[in-house]
Amino acid sequence: MRPSTARLRSALRGRAWRAAVALLVVAGAFAGWWLSTGGTASYPKGTVGFATGDPDGVYDHYGQLLRSFLKTAMPGVGLRLDSSEGSVDNLERVVSGQDDFAIATADTVASFNEPGKSKLRAIARLYDDYLQLVVPADSPVHRAADLRGLRVGIGQPKSGVNLVARQLLKAAGVDPATGITPEPLDVGDAAQQLQDGKLDAFFWSGGLPTAALTDLSGKFPIRIVPLGDLTDALYQQGGDTSAYRAAVLPAGVYPKLQPAGQPVPTLAVPNLLVTRDDVDTGLVEGLTRAVIDSRDEIGVQVHAAQLVDLRTAVYTDPLPLHEGARRYYRSVKP
Repeated sequence: MRPSTARLRSALRGRAWRAAVALLVVAGAFAGWWLSTGGTASYPKGTVGFATGDPDGVYDHYGQLLRSFLKTAMPGVGLRLDSSEGSVDNLERVVSGQDDFAIATADTVASFNEPGKSKLRAIARLYDDYLQLVVPADSPVHRAADLRGLRVGIGQPKSGVNLVARQLLKAAGVDPATGITPEPLDVGDAAQQLQDGKLDAFFWSGGLPTAALTDLSGKFPIRIVPLGDLTDALYQQGGDTSAYRAAVLPAGVYPKLQPAGQPVPTLAVPNLLVTRDDVDTGLVEGLTRAVIDSRDEIGVQVHAAQLVDLRTAVYTDPLPLHEGARRYYRSVKP
């Protein structure tokens, strides 16, 4: 072999080796980036605010479990959970920038007319809230119209419960301001006052089951009044009532409810995971992925979360999807 040929082959081998090493370095760097971002687009690290709701409600429990899931799904991102009065309060917090994420019912979103509403965007449709009218088991109240003249918990002023309770009372022919003695209570206080005899009934709108009602039924005999007869009258009100659908409270959802083992006709309304249009696209894309991926894990403790479904998550009327959420759904589209 001539010296020039040997030198050429040696040089080529050296170049090939250096190229292979360079390729391994690039691949290693990419793998590190991929793992550090959970396999999604890059996103800003840090703590972001998430408005939940009543500490005794499903919103708050769901938020706690999602925060735990994000520790591994989105390293470097922490959720600061902010309790609130409910859906209206949550939307105000997102619009003002106090929080970047929140849960709110679709009817509340539709009726929300505060400045900045145009900034609101949806991430996913989550689970449905069921409307529940709770009374002592021996109460003479068997329909919403029977509440006339009684002391009734209607939820805190900025809650979704307050909004729907007033609409249900109107549908039943009861003036929510003068036909009852309205008490603006959260579900925990309402449950305690019902047990203490200071309240005749209270409305609640929440995922199933709600821990506060499970606890109450275990120490005080309660009954849930059917609300299904109000469906037509509610729709006739027009406006923001189109978000409601006829539903059935399943038998056994509260095992100690009286009478036991009977389903209760009622109404339900979807919950939306909400953000603003200026929240980072990569952050929203990652959170959307986490919401879908965490369904089974969170659903073990929050049964309502088992209903989070990729096929229905994109139906977020009356809000358009955030671009980050849209990117995620496109990435997993068959």
